[in-house]
Amino acid sequence: MHRNPVRPSRWQRQWLLAASLLLAATGVAWLALHYGAGSDGLPHPAEGWLMRLHGAGAFAALFGAGLMAGHHIPAGWRLTQRPRHAGQRRSGLWLCVTGGVVIATGYALYYFAPEGLRPALGWLHSGAAALLLLAGAWHARQHAGLRPYRPKP
Repeated sequence: MHRNPVRPSRWQRQWLLAASLLLAATGVAWLALHYGAGSDGLPHPAEGWLMRLHGAGAFAALFGAGLMAGHHIPAGWRLTQRPRHAGQRRSGLWLCVTGGVVIATGYALYYFAPEGLRPALGWLHSGAAALLLLAGAWHARQHAGLRPYRPKP
């Protein structure tokens, strides 16, 4: 059986999944500590470490996004011109757009968000990240239903 040339390799899929899980776990944990019950207005001691891990996950995810941008996205874009694959283009676009919002809001939060805008920007970042996870699951599910690639003899 031949591998689908558009589908990312196993290690690339695992890399993105691991980075996504790290980002989701550290982001949700930070939100729970920062806004959770019992918060007396002072930051929890673990918040700093969660953000460090979250930042490491962000670098890993950006590396994974670069892997996808190099081959999977251009090859998938060409493939999805066929009506049978049109759904993947839609879910792939959702991934790219929501990923861009998550990256832009994360960058703004880390480097230059004014204090008055920080909470709203943080919730936008969290909401877009949740949408990104859903879009990733949607996109992966659509790929799972494809028949394997078979080159013409």
